[in-house]
Amino acid sequence: MERRPVPLVNIANALTVVRLVLVPVFLVTLFAQGGHDAGWRWIAFGVFALASVTDSFDGEFARRWGLVTDFGKIADPIADKALVGAALVGLSVLGELGWWVTIVIAVRELGVTLLRFWVLRHGVIPASRGGKLKTVLQTVALGLAIMPLPAVVAPGVATLFLLAVVVTMVTGLDYVAQAVRLRRAALR
Repeated sequence: MERRPVPLVNIANALTVVRLVLVPVFLVTLFAQGGHDAGWRWIAFGVFALASVTDSFDGEFARRWGLVTDFGKIADPIADKALVGAALVGLSVLGELGWWVTIVIAVRELGVTLLRFWVLRHGVIPASRGGKLKTVLQTVALGLAIMPLPAVVAPGVATLFLLAVVVTMVTGLDYVAQAVRLRRAALR
C-alpha cells in the first residue's frame, strides 16, 4: 500500500507558525509602557501562555494524525527556543531575571541543538522525561515571572528558576552522554 505524502499545510504546522508569529507579539506586549505596566504584563502573560499551549498541541496532532513533516521537525524546536529565549532575554533586559540564568539556559539549548545535528546521521536523540520536565519548569517559571505578581512570591519564583536551571544542566549533560554513546555505536 502506497503511503500518501503528508501535506505541508496542516494543523500541526499551522500551530508551530502561530507560535513563531506570537514571539514578536509577546515581546511588544512585554516591553509596552516600559515593561512594568500591570495590564500589559497580563497581556504579555496571555500571549506567552497561548504560545506555550500551542507547543503541546502541535506535537500531539502531528503524532496522532500522522502529520509529521520535515518542516515541523525543524520549525517546532526553533519556535520553542524562540519563545523561551525571548522571555528569558526580555526579563533579563527588564532587570527581573539574572543574566546568568538566561546565559546558562541559552548555552544549554544551543549546545543540545548542536549535539543533535552532530549525531543526526547516526540517529536521533529523543526528548527525555528530564527534558520534558525541564520544559515544564522553564515555562512555569517564566509564566510566573511575566505575571505582575506581588513581591511576596518572588522568592518562590526564584526557587523555581533555580530548579529549572539545575534540571536544564543535568539534562544537558545527559544529552551529551547520549550523543557520545550514539556516535560511538555508529562508528563501530
